[in-house]
Amino acid sequence: MPALKKIALTITSAALLSVCAVSPASAADKDKTDDKQPKPTAPMSKVGGEQLGQAGIQVRLGPGAPVLPKKLTARSWIVADAESGQVLAANNSHWRLPPASTLKMLFADTLLTQPELLPKSKEHKVTGPELADVGEGSSLVGIKEDHTYSVHDLWLGVFLRSGNDSVHVLSSMYGGVPKAVAAMQKHAEELQALDTTVVSPDGYDSPKQVSSAYDLTLFARSGLQKPDFREYAATASSSFPGEKKKGKKRETFEIQNTNRLMTGDIGVDPYRGIAGVKNGYTTHAGNTFTGVAERDGRVLLVTVMNPSSDESHAVYKEAANLLDWGFAASGKVTPIGELVPPKSVDTGAGKGAQPASGANTAEQDKKNAKAVAAGAGSSGVGIALAIVGGLLLMLSAAVFLVNRRWPLPDLVRRLPRR
Repeated sequence: MPALKKIALTITSAALLSVCAVSPASAADKDKTDDKQPKPTAPMSKVGGEQLGQAGIQVRLGPGAPVLPKKLTARSWIVADAESGQVLAANNSHWRLPPASTLKMLFADTLLTQPELLPKSKEHKVTGPELADVGEGSSLVGIKEDHTYSVHDLWLGVFLRSGNDSVHVLSSMYGGVPKAVAAMQKHAEELQALDTTVVSPDGYDSPKQVSSAYDLTLFARSGLQKPDFREYAATASSSFPGEKKKGKKRETFEIQNTNRLMTGDIGVDPYRGIAGVKNGYTTHAGNTFTGVAERDGRVLLVTVMNPSSDESHAVYKEAANLLDWGFAASGKVTPIGELVPPKSVDTGAGKGAQPASGANTAEQDKKNAKAVAAGAGSSGVGIALAIVGGLLLMLSAAVFLVNRRWPLPDLVRRLPRR
């Protein structure tokens, strides 16, 4: 491909804010790799804004705004403000791609919408059929047939080890895999995550199973409204029940979160202010990741899907670079779109969409907010019951707001380094 011609333009600040621009460094990088990168083969959704439906990097740089990071190789990515929902920059954010285990965010958000159905203390003895359909080569936490686990244990298996065995057992307790899949699809539609088609609850590669960086970010933002979701997503390590041998005390073993921006790894430092959310990998999806982090009171969400870089842990490095850019660009870019609210709290942007069956009303959201606020300060465990700025809650019929009473616990700020 011929090199991009350098064109000098003099424009006013006001004009600059209205221009969709690729940063100069990113443009050069993009020129070198465009001929190798796959591109969306169908028109993309425009949910959240017209510009989000356009292919390629979308950003509106204002005066003093930093350029986008170099060497962004992901097929799709998005950076958004978790509080306001403003999308700061994106690349093919509505491209429908295999999601891998990041789809477990939707699984968790769906089931935790009704926590009374699967209370944390409830115990369950696992049967063989519940594990029979776990896909070959799946990530596993190590669930054993004829052993008993609490719902709390099983959720730790989902979030920390991305255990498909935990997902299948929880699905069975919920009423079966087909019921869980149907509930996930319905919940995705309620969230206006219209790029998503759910086939398996665990994100295992399946024909037609797709999502998008935009939708995965919606799932994370919705899940983070829930204290249990926040706790599990921000847990770096935990003990897990092991084998029970006759006449002996049941064994336990340690499990560690596979999110390398939380726990670190060779070549990857823990990201300051990170509080989850979920990573994934399959053959068809490549590496996928959605994360939430705080800096100086600002909370950002980032999703990165399928980097082509051969660099080790590229998905985490590109996500970290995008978060750094987002924090540095605060107040210096014009949003290119928004993370839409669920249908049930849409006051008009959804073009007449009606609340989904069973969805909370705005009044119920206010009641829930008060109930959570009353108990969050004394929850005891000190693991991200508040996403850095505070408790993410739906406090009005139009937008997601943040109650800033509870800062992110030091436990999450000081994650272990290897």
